[in-house]
Amino acid sequence: MFWERMRAHFGEGYADSFARDHVMAELGGRTVWEALEAGWEAKDVWRAVCVAMDVPAGRR
Repeated sequence: MFWERMRAHFGEGYADSFARDHVMAELGGRTVWEALEAGWEAKDVWRAVCVAMDVPAGRR
């Protein structure tokens, strides 16, 4: 579900790139991949992405 939401918001080609390259304060200075590898719950990572990237409520 997490990656489906990422691809729906960022697009098939950009979701992985964003997850690897974009460092977010909401994730403690980590990228999405780093947060997931550090043991963050996917739902918490998605919430952080939503806040940081102003994801519309209908996609949250």
